[in-house]
Amino acid sequence: MDWKWIQTFVHAAAHENFRRTSEELFISQPTVTIQIKQLEQYLGSRLFKRVGRRVELTEEGRRFLPHAKHLLSVHEEGLQELHRLKQGYSRRLNLAVSPLVAAYLIPHVLNRYVSANPDVEVQVQVLESKQIADAVLQDQVDLGLSRLWASDARLTCDILGEDEVVLVAPHDGYDAESATPLHLGDLLATHMLLTYNHPEYWEPLMQELQTRYRYIRTMLVTQVHVTKRFIEEGLGISFLPEITIRRERTEGRLLQVDCPELVLPTARTYAIMKHDVTEGRRFLEFFRGFI
Repeated sequence: MDWKWIQTFVHAAAHENFRRTSEELFISQPTVTIQIKQLEQYLGSRLFKRVGRRVELTEEGRRFLPHAKHLLSVHEEGLQELHRLKQGYSRRLNLAVSPLVAAYLIPHVLNRYVSANPDVEVQVQVLESKQIADAVLQDQVDLGLSRLWASDARLTCDILGEDEVVLVAPHDGYDAESATPLHLGDLLATHMLLTYNHPEYWEPLMQELQTRYRYIRTMLVTQVHVTKRFIEEGLGISFLPEITIRRERTEGRLLQVDCPELVLPTARTYAIMKHDVTEGRRFLEFFRGFI
């Protein structure tokens, strides 16, 4: 049996059209027909029937389809395993991380980890925090690093670290000695508040702000890096994890404003696991050494 027959069958079953199958696989339509016929002869079963200008799976075809998909999956996994072996990998670590973790927390640690563990193949998926728990649950990854608590009882969720949240405003052009102190109330009167760029702390923060300040103009901006760019352009102010503004603050592009009138929240990073996977646990221990 030729693996190409199986691949062609699975694609043809998905499209129910030999022409579209040929276009997707970059082969001619007669080749598709020949490969399907060869597979049918090998199996001794008819897999498709014609219905007008398209094809449909027969009962035998429907029964065989999940097995064909499994064969392709096993075949691909085997090829990947051999490829990893040729590259010198003997272990694998699959991570899911939030955009904020990917941008500000993990690069330095991951660089050190890869250098210290050259036999580990690392795969990183960048997902929104609300998607990470599902990825761990479905065994797509060994470990999730999220900014959102995972409440599912099937998962373990531990606080990995905390960052202070600070008030951030456009730079006013003055140095620290000559600048007039800025106050939250004045900033809210002249700027929009850019909100919900973090999945966890905005609800209680907005409740506190709305009890103290009657009129607040808001704009929902769901990504930290976009929020920072908008603030640089003078579009608004926001409350961001301090770790995310260090470079811009040092370069004089953003201002961190003292906010004594509020008890500001902290932004947490959570480690989410389903199984006590060896590589996930090792990486977690390595990561904690840098916090």
